[in-house]
Amino acid sequence: MIKPTLFVLAAGMGNRYGGLKQLDGLGPNGETIMDYSIFDAIRGGFGKVAFVIRKDFEADFRRIVLSKYENHISTEVVFQALDMLPEGFTCPPERTKPWGTNHAVMMGKDVIKEPFAVVNADDFYGRDSFAVIGKALSGLNGLKNEYCMVGFRVGNTLSDSGSVARGVCETNNEGYLISVVERTAIERIDGKIQFTDENGQTVFLNENTPVSMNMWGFTPEYFAYSEAYFKDFLRQNRDDLKSEYFIPLMVNELVTKGIARVKVLDTTSKWFGVTYSADRQGVVDKIRALVDAGEYPAKLFG
Repeated sequence: MIKPTLFVLAAGMGNRYGGLKQLDGLGPNGETIMDYSIFDAIRGGFGKVAFVIRKDFEADFRRIVLSKYENHISTEVVFQALDMLPEGFTCPPERTKPWGTNHAVMMGKDVIKEPFAVVNADDFYGRDSFAVIGKALSGLNGLKNEYCMVGFRVGNTLSDSGSVARGVCETNNEGYLISVVERTAIERIDGKIQFTDENGQTVFLNENTPVSMNMWGFTPEYFAYSEAYFKDFLRQNRDDLKSEYFIPLMVNELVTKGIARVKVLDTTSKWFGVTYSADRQGVVDKIRALVDAGEYPAKLFG
């Protein structure tokens, strides 16, 4: 049976090497959040991990990060750069911002030929979420246009230190995605989860409303769709130096045109991450509690 691949978006690493949250040792033996994702992916049935990084960080990345996974799972490295654009397009010389998460995903097309999950390097997704998406992807071999995403329950994804941005999902009766809308400044106030919409109205969310934490499942034809749509995106946005080609943009395009459908998978996992510097100790404590409870060994990759 073909095992799915985990694709880790890590191109933000290396900007200020040393002070990066992606490489911050938060586990009891200096484990990073990414280490826990890869450990959970192995348990969830994934057979390979591919990383997208910046080329100038390759030597450090191979020495510090990849070396620890050597005897545990096979790995691939691909690169994201501003000038990696479709034929006929050039990057504006004054642009410094990366082209966004779906541009990063496009970089995997030469090394990923099987169903794959996409995750951020610096989000702690939890064991159950990898088990859920691993099982779903294992059933997609040979299929096309059947995608999935892990819909975290919004109440399990909030920060104690301030508001968060989340992709709030709307689903149909069969659990397929209708739309995902990025909402900024979601927080719990007086026990109620809420945000302010574009009309200035307060909108309340149920604890179990599914939100996207950028944990998606695709099959390989997604790369071709992404490349075609990226050309449209560039024609419309190339002069906007802050524009970004995000995964939900591509997904919404495919869903609204009826080209693909996306099953929203429920998980009991509690997301956490270092959104604010004040979050760091809480994450350390939460990981320690999971280790103490037997969810993870004290040392992940011995």
